[in-house]
Amino acid sequence: MKMPKQSGAQKKTVGRVMHEWKHGELESSQGGKVKSRRQAVAIALSEAGSSRDRSGSQNRRQLTRTKTKERRGQTAQQEKEGRRAAGSASSRTRAELYREAKKRQIPGRSRMNKAQLARALQRKRA
Repeated sequence: MKMPKQSGAQKKTVGRVMHEWKHGELESSQGGKVKSRRQAVAIALSEAGSSRDRSGSQNRRQLTRTKTKERRGQTAQQEKEGRRAAGSASSRTRAELYREAKKRQIPGRSRMNKAQLARALQRKRA
């Protein structure tokens, strides 16, 4: 059986997951470190949406979920390499951001979501 080719995004995701495994950062869903190369490959293909055991729509959904996680800096590799800024919006709750906005008297803060509050606070800082 011939497997379909992977897209560039899928190849990149597989590479990242295998990098995490190689450096001992890859964890299973239960939270334990993945030691088996075979399990790492299965996780990589699953995250990349290249699994032969899932339907096309499930694979696309999984790739979208993984890319969202990568954009947010929530992968083990990004967290270890410090791509996730300390004290950023993702580490503070909306309530904390709101209290800060209230102290700084940012208008319209009550109608803002977490990302908007973080952006408004950064603009006010500059």
